[in-house]
Amino acid sequence: MTALPETRGLTEWVPLELARVAPVVTVVGDVILDGWWTGTIERFCREAPAPVVDVQRRDYAPGGAANTAMNLAALGASVRLVGLVGTDDAGARLRALLEDAGVDTSGLIAVPGVHTTTKNRIIGGDQVMLRLDEQDGEPPGDSVAALAAAVPTALQGSAAVVVCDYGSGALGAAVQGALREHIGGALAVVDAHDPRPWADLSPAIVTPNAQEAARLLGTTFPSTAAEERVALVTERREELFAATGAGAVVVTLDRDGTVLLSAEGQAHRTWARPASEKQASGAGDTFVACLTAARAAGMPMTAALDLAQAAADVVVGRAGTSVCSTADLAQYLGGLSSATLPLDELLRRAEAEREQGRRIVLTNGCFDVLHRGHTRYLTQAKQLGDVLVVALNDDDSVRRLKGPDRPINSLADRAGVIAALSCVDYVTAFDTDTPVPLIEVLRPDIYAKGGDYSSQMLEEAPVVERCGGVVRILDYVPERSTTAMVEKIRTTPTAAP
Repeated sequence: MTALPETRGLTEWVPLELARVAPVVTVVGDVILDGWWTGTIERFCREAPAPVVDVQRRDYAPGGAANTAMNLAALGASVRLVGLVGTDDAGARLRALLEDAGVDTSGLIAVPGVHTTTKNRIIGGDQVMLRLDEQDGEPPGDSVAALAAAVPTALQGSAAVVVCDYGSGALGAAVQGALREHIGGALAVVDAHDPRPWADLSPAIVTPNAQEAARLLGTTFPSTAAEERVALVTERREELFAATGAGAVVVTLDRDGTVLLSAEGQAHRTWARPASEKQASGAGDTFVACLTAARAAGMPMTAALDLAQAAADVVVGRAGTSVCSTADLAQYLGGLSSATLPLDELLRRAEAEREQGRRIVLTNGCFDVLHRGHTRYLTQAKQLGDVLVVALNDDDSVRRLKGPDRPINSLADRAGVIAALSCVDYVTAFDTDTPVPLIEVLRPDIYAKGGDYSSQMLEEAPVVERCGGVVRILDYVPERSTTAMVEKIRTTPTAAP
């Protein structure tokens, strides 16, 4: 596995470095051609009470495993795709789209007499009116054998393999056996409607959605509330590991983000950023692609998850089946770096959030050199309410608190790193030694601080309570302070030139 140098927070530097590393990734799975036929509706047909769509434009994009491959290529990975298509026009169109994007299609097996799976959406105005699917049943045995035979070559030199199994029947015992035999040390990621048949592969990561996770547990979720679903899968994580054979399970929750469950007991949440409703498709493919590329390049798991969530946020705001490129992701993360809100704008947004019934959580600090203790603490703070506001000490107040050689990173850099975390909704700055003036005007429902404090130690506590809020003290993570990290860096001997 290629090693990505230590990340400096989720800034625009990260996707650029990921593209430079360019990990080799093989995608094995069910490929689809997505069609988006757009038109206008001005009348109803006389034969039935149905609208007439005058189609004015036909757009096509690779879908399913092919969309995962497209996203990997757009992020700079070197991608090989193994799958089945027909010798029809749809298969030729799909292959051309993939090759134009730089995907190696030598493992894309064309089978005479087989229909390439297509999903054509008919859109009138801004509404999907109908979806027309064309697909065969179980593929012929000789085509499955040809698919399995393409696996060993595709896996040579791969840092990772993504299995996209949507239940077509093509990825049966022959393909599973070929993957087990030839996967070597490649990172295995399984994105399957049913991950259980892939348990013998011992995948590093499986990515069921909430419904798929519920089926694995033989249950249904009692509600659609995100925190209840997170609590259920967290409580029954061992059953998910046993069913999937995976080292880590990432349960995707659509607009509620994701939750990571690891065998070591690690849990990490990501939160999707709000986006306008569009006819978007394939954001899950984008998430899996970015997560795989980041892990294949050596990025830590939690950072890779936040990066993948950012990539999904990019495409969910677009209509159709789309991809997130290196430039898209860098621009998105770069935009977050200028996301420090002035006080009047923060108060306006907080009032709008309250009108929607959301609880405001406030925390503050210098957050000079971001580390795992910070991300764990901020994730816990987010879970206390609905909207997390992080107030950063400006550079002058950091110097007053920490000394003349701090901060290491400027306010703009610190804000950019914090804003890029999916658990953070708003970032602001303050120039006083304590956030008391901010608390008095923001009036948070919950004020969160790390476990190295107690409510009795906090000057802010009585102010929070007087404003109708409560103080919550979160976990303390020993040996993870910024001060300790900076001291370690300064005292570590430098190798001789």
